[in-house]
Amino acid sequence: MTTHVPAAPQSPTYIYDLAGLAGSAAAIRSALPAGVELLYAMKANPDPGILRTLAPYVHGFEAASGGELRHLAEVLPGSAPAAFGGPGKTDPELAAGLAAEVRRFHVESPTELRRLGLLAQARGVVADVLLRVNLPVPVDGAVLVMGGRATPFGMSPEQARETARLDVPGVRVRGVHAHLGSGLSAPAAAAVARAVVDWAVAELDASEVNVGGGMAVDYTDPEARFDWVGYGSALDDLLSAYPGRTLRIEPGRAMTVHCGWYLTEVLDVKEAGGEWFVVVAGGTHHLRTPAAKQHSQPFTVLPRPDWAYPFARPVTGPGPVTIVGQLCTPKDVLARIPDGGGHLPAPGRIAVGDTIAFGMAGAYAWNISHRDFLMHDPPEFRTGRLTDLYH
Repeated sequence: MTTHVPAAPQSPTYIYDLAGLAGSAAAIRSALPAGVELLYAMKANPDPGILRTLAPYVHGFEAASGGELRHLAEVLPGSAPAAFGGPGKTDPELAAGLAAEVRRFHVESPTELRRLGLLAQARGVVADVLLRVNLPVPVDGAVLVMGGRATPFGMSPEQARETARLDVPGVRVRGVHAHLGSGLSAPAAAAVARAVVDWAVAELDASEVNVGGGMAVDYTDPEARFDWVGYGSALDDLLSAYPGRTLRIEPGRAMTVHCGWYLTEVLDVKEAGGEWFVVVAGGTHHLRTPAAKQHSQPFTVLPRPDWAYPFARPVTGPGPVTIVGQLCTPKDVLARIPDGGGHLPAPGRIAVGDTIAFGMAGAYAWNISHRDFLMHDPPEFRTGRLTDLYH
C-alpha cells in the first residue's frame, strides 16, 4: 500500500510590500504643501522595516508610549521622536521623552503639564508642548469619534484656555493638538483641520497646530484610496489664510494599511446547518483587525494545484461561508460571505490546502492582536510583492 505524505502546511505569514509603501509615501509627501509637516503615527504598525522605509518621506514619528520611544531608538538610532502623545503618561515615560529629546509633547491635562514641568526643570531643559483639545466640531462620516464629547482624551476648550494661561516653569506651550475622529474623507478631514486651526489661532494665538490623522480607509473597497491631492490642496488654502503658522498631520493606518498581506493555509472545510466553515491556520490572534472593527477582512484565494491525501479534497459549496481561525471561541472570525460561492473571489470556491491572502493587513493587525491566547506559534514575516512571491 502506498503511503501519501502531504506537503508541510505553510505557516501563517505577513508579507509587507516595502517598495510599494515607499512609492505611496512619496506620493503622499508630494501631495502635501511645503508648509505641512507629515508625521507617522507608530501605533498603526511599528514594524522595523516599515519605520525604516517611511523615514525618508516623513518629518518624524509620533510615539504614544515609553515602549514606542524605546523601539524607535532601537530601529532608527539618533532619530528624535517628533511627537509624544497618548493619555496616562507616567513620570518615567515623560522622563524618557525628555531624554529622547522629543520635539513636541502632546499634553492631555493641566496635571500632566505640571508633572512634565517638574521633570524638565530637574533636567535643566524646557519641554515644548501642544495642548490636546477636544473641540465641539462636527466630524461628518467618522467611524470613530474621539472629541467634542465627554472623553478621557485631552481637554475641553475651556480647560485648554485655562491651562495655556498657567505659569509652569520647564514647559513652553507652542500650540494645539487635536485628533477628533477616524475614518474621515478628504473633504471632512479638511473641514476638521480648518475648524481646529481657526479655534487654535483665535483662542490661543497658536503658532503650531497638529490636526491629527484619521484619514479614511475602506475595507469594503481595497482599491479605494484617500484623496491626498485634494486634502493637500485644502491644507494649502488653510496655510494661506494663516501665514507663518506650522501645520502638522499624523496619519497612521492610511499610510501603511495597503502594504500588508496576511497569508494562511486552509486546514479544513466543513458544512453545518446549511453554512460552510473554512478553518485556517492562525486567526484573529494574528490578525485582530476584523474582530476589532467588526467587519470582514478583504481577501483573495490562491488555489493549491496539488493534493497529496488519498481522499476527496473538501471544498465549499452553495451557501454562506465563514472563515475562522484556530481559537476556541466563536469570535475568531476573519470574514463572512453571506451569499457564499457567488461572491467568493476566483475561483469561486475554497478548498482545503488553498492559501487565503487577507489584504489591507499593514496597519492595526499583528500589533494589536491578542497573540498569546492559546499560545499558538506567531506568524512569519517576509517582504516583497504578493504577485512576485505567489503566482
